[in-house]
Amino acid sequence: MSDNFLEPADDTAVPVFEPEEQMPGLAAYVKARFDDAENGRFSYEQRWLRAYKNFRGIYDSTTQYRDSEKSKVFIKITKTKVLAAYGQIVDILFANKKFPLVIEPTPIPEGIAEFAHLTTPLDQMQPPEDPYGFEGDGRELPFGATQATPASGDFLGGLASQYGDAPLSEGPARMGEPQISPAQKAALNMEKMVHDQLLDTRAVNVLRSAIFESALLGTGVVKGPFNHYKRVHRWENGPEGRVYSPYERIVPRIEHVSPWDFHPDPSATSIDDCEYVIQRHRMNRQQLRNLISQPHFYADAIEECLAKGPNYEDKYYEDTIREEETEPYVGDSRYEVLEYWGFLDAKLAREAGLDIPADMSEFEQVQVNVWACGTMILRCVMNPFTPARIPYQVFPYEINPYQVWGVGVAENMEDAQLLMNGHVRMAIDNLALAGNLVFDVDEASLVPGQNMDIFPGKIFRRQSGVTGTAINGLKFPNTAPENIQMYQISRQLADEETGLPSIMHGQTGVTGTGRTASGLSMLLGGASLSLKTVIKNIDDQLLKPLGEAYFQWNMQFNESSPEIEGDLEIKPRGVAAVMQKEVRSQRLTTLLQTVSNPMLAPFIKIPNLMRELAIAQDIDPDSLVNDMNEAQIFAEMLKGLANAQQEASQQGQPAGGEQGSVGQSGGVPAGANPNDASGVGGGTIGTGSVPAAGEDNFTGTDQGIEG
Repeated sequence: MSDNFLEPADDTAVPVFEPEEQMPGLAAYVKARFDDAENGRFSYEQRWLRAYKNFRGIYDSTTQYRDSEKSKVFIKITKTKVLAAYGQIVDILFANKKFPLVIEPTPIPEGIAEFAHLTTPLDQMQPPEDPYGFEGDGRELPFGATQATPASGDFLGGLASQYGDAPLSEGPARMGEPQISPAQKAALNMEKMVHDQLLDTRAVNVLRSAIFESALLGTGVVKGPFNHYKRVHRWENGPEGRVYSPYERIVPRIEHVSPWDFHPDPSATSIDDCEYVIQRHRMNRQQLRNLISQPHFYADAIEECLAKGPNYEDKYYEDTIREEETEPYVGDSRYEVLEYWGFLDAKLAREAGLDIPADMSEFEQVQVNVWACGTMILRCVMNPFTPARIPYQVFPYEINPYQVWGVGVAENMEDAQLLMNGHVRMAIDNLALAGNLVFDVDEASLVPGQNMDIFPGKIFRRQSGVTGTAINGLKFPNTAPENIQMYQISRQLADEETGLPSIMHGQTGVTGTGRTASGLSMLLGGASLSLKTVIKNIDDQLLKPLGEAYFQWNMQFNESSPEIEGDLEIKPRGVAAVMQKEVRSQRLTTLLQTVSNPMLAPFIKIPNLMRELAIAQDIDPDSLVNDMNEAQIFAEMLKGLANAQQEASQQGQPAGGEQGSVGQSGGVPAGANPNDASGVGGGTIGTGSVPAAGEDNFTGTDQGIEG
């Protein structure tokens, strides 16, 4: 369990437990809501159990076998498909070094200028004569402000204070004036901060666990962000040298919640539609006691819970899962703690000791956070978030439009898994019969009392005078090929039901359409389309809400960085990565070749095109693509280099009309281009002279060189 609390703990002022007679109403309310949620998801628990058993390769205890069935083999194709889906999603989302989340200003940002500029270039700037306004206008305006903007300068996102006396003004710059985007700067600062917070708390590991359960069970759950006290290592110079002086700072952290412990409003179709959610905690004595040091927990209530003893009872699905484990379960002392997030009537909230405005009627509702253990209330506070929200992100693998819960890979291929298991078991049992003889024995023809075991060299004694065959060997037909064929059909059915062709997880010997290059491309394209739908669900119901939650946390609780405030928009980038990279890269390259035409280049955003081309090739654009200033610098460098090469080329031309010949030092054939590196040239070959017989270097006959 993490420290899921927003306020810093104060060990010197531990809240005092309220009188118990005030609390049973609230505790009973939380328990009633929990029972409703638990009953409402019973059918889904059955599906999760079957999915888990198919993933583990475990037959249900209720499975019945015929006496003739000897094989109990389980083909774990479900495990292969789940891991393939999980691996593909993780590779798409986190293959790049950056978290698949960007923050940009809205198209028309409110409360902050879209553009700002310096009215005079910095290298030509002179101090103004009147730093407080315009002479004769009768008004004093700060720099950067206009008559249509607030006088505080906040519309520039704090940029006005950074430039001191510089005449920073709102609006796009004119020719020769430096331009700044306050909204873009705020978005970049917020994005950098969120990415740093996610990295500090290892959020990728949390998301991987949630994504795995979404592929297996159909739904993943992430909780947070909440305050987390992170220890920062620091060394300082002291009188005796370097001294270790760590300190703690508050960072937002998320955690993974298993669907088995998550109980939403059973009547809701999405997390936004939930009136409440309840998380079930299974705590030992030390975990429960640690809550005393957390903010707004009642120490007396926790101590009383510890004195009453454990109250945790295993659910039926826990017993079912545990009974399949090879190691015996050793029970210990556990406590069931229910964490409630949702609405509460004002009357019940007042009875629980919350400060509710007097003008609210008893039937009006407020959002609260309540922790209960049995009949004891451990914590009861108003929802600390502004605006109030339920701090859970619930995302499906495949959307179920009528429930919060989604559909996973294991459920999609449940029937195919049963078919594969059945046909493989039948094939094995048949091979056991077909590979051995079955004997028909006429006992009347044999001497009674003999051992009927058969082995090499075995001798059977016949009755004297009895004719005919006493022992006959029978051989059963081999029907395994038909069963294996049905197994292959069932496996293809699993490919179709999951949208994950076997070639994606390394199966060789692909038959049918996949044996050709075009057919294989079609299979992979179809798989990409299925995964694109899954990634879209993760974008919309996990990454975007999670990014917005981090944004709201920083806006509400992070007071150390004012340069992150602005009208910003969270944009997940998961779907962009799932597009077929080869096709996308090819199209971007073609577009880049098209805009090489000087007539079309002004209409294309070349920097954006280069960034998208880098992303399509799994390259971090920030480490490869220059920004506008860097691009201008390199353009000037390349221009200077081209001019230098041109001057060198002109200086290297031979004097007018002088022609060299082959074999002459420094000579160039007539008409040849000295700068032509192709090796073809455009000149002629010199004739030279051939040595005669008896002369040096003569290698032929007296008639010259003969062919």
